Amino acid sequence: MKKIIIADDEHKILMSLEYSFKKNGYDVFIARDGTEVLEFLKTMVPDVILLDIMMPNLDGYSTLELIKQDKKLKDTKVIFLSAKNNPKDIERGLEMGADAYVTKPYSIKKLIQQIEEMFE
Repeated sequence: MKKIIIADDEHKILMSLEYSFKKNGYDVFIARDGTEVLEFLKTMVPDVILLDIMMPNLDGYSTLELIKQDKKLKDTKVIFLSAKNNPKDIERGLEMGADAYVTKPYSIKKLIQQIEEMFE
């Protein structure tokens, strides 16, 4: 079973993503900001991290920087899921090392399909 951490500060988004990924056979872990993601990473290596950019305490960009410094996470796929849809934001996210950048609003079905294709 693939492990996924979903980090977003919007409750409704977390609930819908958690439900959909569980339904598709994922082991789901929920974080409300970057610091909670880092707490999970102390004890596990997920297959995928879905990361919002605008979150309290530690934003998505800073969280990604810290993830990229950890050698044991080199195979973990990181996907930004953000309302920041400016081409400069998308470019920055991909240049920082995100495997994909998905803008809100998004299709959960397409998102799951995109993640599945990363593992083919």
